[in-house]
Amino acid sequence: MDTSPRPESRKPVTITSLRNMYKKGEPIAMLTAHDFPSAYVADSACMDMVLVGDSLAMVALGMNDTNAVTLDDMILHCRSVSRAAKSAFVVGDLPMGSYEVSPQQAVQSAIRLVKEGFVQGVKLEGGVDYAPAIQAITTAGIPVVAHIGLTPQRQNALGGFRAQGKTVAGALKLLEDAYSVQEAGAFMVVLEAIPAEIAAIITQKLHIPTIGIGAGNGCSGQVLVQVDMTGNFEPGRHLPKFVKKYADVWAESKKGIEQYRAEVKTREYPAKEHTYAISEELVAEFQKIVDAQEGKSH
Repeated sequence: MDTSPRPESRKPVTITSLRNMYKKGEPIAMLTAHDFPSAYVADSACMDMVLVGDSLAMVALGMNDTNAVTLDDMILHCRSVSRAAKSAFVVGDLPMGSYEVSPQQAVQSAIRLVKEGFVQGVKLEGGVDYAPAIQAITTAGIPVVAHIGLTPQRQNALGGFRAQGKTVAGALKLLEDAYSVQEAGAFMVVLEAIPAEIAAIITQKLHIPTIGIGAGNGCSGQVLVQVDMTGNFEPGRHLPKFVKKYADVWAESKKGIEQYRAEVKTREYPAKEHTYAISEELVAEFQKIVDAQEGKSH
C-alpha cells in the first residue's frame, strides 16, 4: 500500500524541515529536473528536493559536458522548474564561470538564481578553495549546498569522470573539504563518486546532511539525474555505475510515437472520436455554397 503523502496535502519543504529529517535520521530524497514537466512529476512524486543541475547541459541542451552551460541558461531552466515545484525545496546549480573569480561574483550569481530563477538555494562545486564563496553567499542569506568528490565542472583537472577518495590521502582531502564547506555555512553537501565506506565516515563526522550520488547508502540522502533513473535516453548511452534504472521512458515514448506515425500513414488516426461533431445539414449547406462559388469562378 502506498503510504506516501498526496501532493495536494504536502506542506512546502523548507530548510527547517530538511534539518528535521536529518536529525530524525530520515533519508532525504533529491532528484534533478530541468523543465516544467520534469519538475511537475518529481514534485507530484513527493521528492523532498529538486535540483536544477547543470547536467541539463547534456540531458536537455545537447551539449558535450556541463562546462558549456551559462548562468542565463540556468536561470531560464530554474524558472521553469520553480513554476512546477509547489512543495519540493528547489536548488539551482551555479554553472562553471559564475562563481570562481571571486566571492563577490559568487554572491551576484547566487542572487540572480534566487531573484530571477526563483530557487530557494544554490549549489556549487568545490571544497576548501571555495569556502570563501560559500561563506559570502550564506552571509547574503542564501542557502548553499556544497558539492565535493567528483566535481564534473573540473573533470579536466581530475583526469575525467573518476571516483575520488580511493586512497587514504584522497579520503583525508575529502574530509578536509567537507569540514571546510560545513564551517563556511553550507547547510548540505553532495558527495559524488566516493567509496561507500569513506562517504559513511565523512557523513558521521559532519553535523550537516550529506547527499550521495555514487557514494553508497551511508549518506543522509540520495540524488540521481532524472533522465538517467527513468531511462529517458537513447539506447547505448553510457550510464554511470551508480545509476539504477527505475523505468524505460525512452522505449515507452518511442513505441507510442511509432504507433502514431503508423496510424497517420494508414489514416487510422484521427478516428471519429477525435473529431468535432457538426450536423449533416450544415455540412450540406456549406458544400452547396462552396460548389456554387466554384461554379461562378469558372
